[in-house]
Amino acid sequence: MTDTPVLLEHDGGVAVVTLHRPERRNALDAACKNALRRALEEVADDDSVRAVLLTGAGGAFCVGQDLAEHAEALRADPGHAFDTVEADYAPVVRLLATMGKPVVAAVEGACVGAGLALALACDLRVLAEDAVLATAFTGVGLTCDSGLSVTLTRAVGELRAKELVLLGEPFSGAQAAAWGISARVVPHTEVAVAGRELAARLAAGPTAAYAASKRLIAQSWERDLGAALAAEAQVQARLGLTADHAGAVEAFLAKRRPVFEGR
Repeated sequence: MTDTPVLLEHDGGVAVVTLHRPERRNALDAACKNALRRALEEVADDDSVRAVLLTGAGGAFCVGQDLAEHAEALRADPGHAFDTVEADYAPVVRLLATMGKPVVAAVEGACVGAGLALALACDLRVLAEDAVLATAFTGVGLTCDSGLSVTLTRAVGELRAKELVLLGEPFSGAQAAAWGISARVVPHTEVAVAGRELAARLAAGPTAAYAASKRLIAQSWERDLGAALAAEAQVQARLGLTADHAGAVEAFLAKRRPVFEGR
């Protein structure tokens, strides 16, 4: 076993980022948050990485903030105990949500609080049907952070988001899929394989088109239809000049599978 709180593995074009504090169900302490940010920065800047898989070790995804460390921070300096929200969580969520390559979360076991926020910041999720998810924040007298007020609301709608945040009741992976958080739910024994398969599929795809699609979808909440149409036209014109597009059209006409290179 290693004491490294975040493991980074390269599997072809897929970078597998694993939260690795299994004895704490991958609770996020300072070292883990710093290591996670560094790993995500590395894969975001690595052109050989075409897709990212985020997962947790030891049968859990992530139970959020390490409350033992947080209690120490409250006792030592309550005025700065929440600096981590902007200093650590916000950059990690931005990296997951905005990096120019698709990110998949493979979730089994507990996925709670900031852990749920990390999963929702990813582009796609593979959930164990018996995973246990919860917002958890109000249970300790807090509200959402790490983007959860936005990502959860967009996934499930305002009314259900209020219910999940205010009541804090746990829900399963199967329920999450029914509510729109994920379209992929599998038995917990299949999560690791299904996550890697989905990430590998994305890594073999048109990564330039994926990056553009992520940006358009993220910006759609701030645009009216006219602005969206203009933005789409601009991006399509740029993608239309890529080798990926030209090659895919020729492959379609020749009835063969296209090969995408991200250019």
